[in-house]
Amino acid sequence: MTESKRADARRNRDQVIAVAREAFAEYGTATSLREVARRAGVGIGTLYRHFPTREALLEAVLADRFEKLRRDALDLADADDPRAALGQWLGQLAAGSGTYRGLPESVLTALRDKESRLHAACDAMRSAGGDLVRRAQDAGVVRQEVVVEDLLAAAAGIAWAGERAEDPTALVDRLLDYLMAGVATRPTT
Repeated sequence: MTESKRADARRNRDQVIAVAREAFAEYGTATSLREVARRAGVGIGTLYRHFPTREALLEAVLADRFEKLRRDALDLADADDPRAALGQWLGQLAAGSGTYRGLPESVLTALRDKESRLHAACDAMRSAGGDLVRRAQDAGVVRQEVVVEDLLAAAAGIAWAGERAEDPTALVDRLLDYLMAGVATRPTT
């Protein structure tokens, strides 16, 4: 392949990703791939050559976001208040999950399916979040039976509820407060 063709292929791929981000934000992750290709100005064959499945396209769209969540979890690992750090990270996760309608379901499906193309990106983020959970548990501020998978599911549910709310930010903030109160250790009496 010549340098010019490689550059064209790279441009087409980048254009499809950019258009998919816009389409997913506007219509959700179930947006027609034909519509994404049309908006990107490429044929459906070109889209499928770069992204053989919807999940592959979703992975490309979300890769930066999942990597940022992974890095944010690592940055929060040394916070003075591990429970607050965990809550902050879950808030970032819920806010990001609410960007594209249908995304929470896609992420949860990918976390369960080890063969999924999204799984590796989700798993790295999950692992970093798990470190935040363990740190909060070690500090005695989060209950020992809490597992990161449950918190990810709860954050996805919160994001899903936010998609349907009149004031999504207020609802997400309230539900995250309830979640964090629920996972907090109880003082012994």
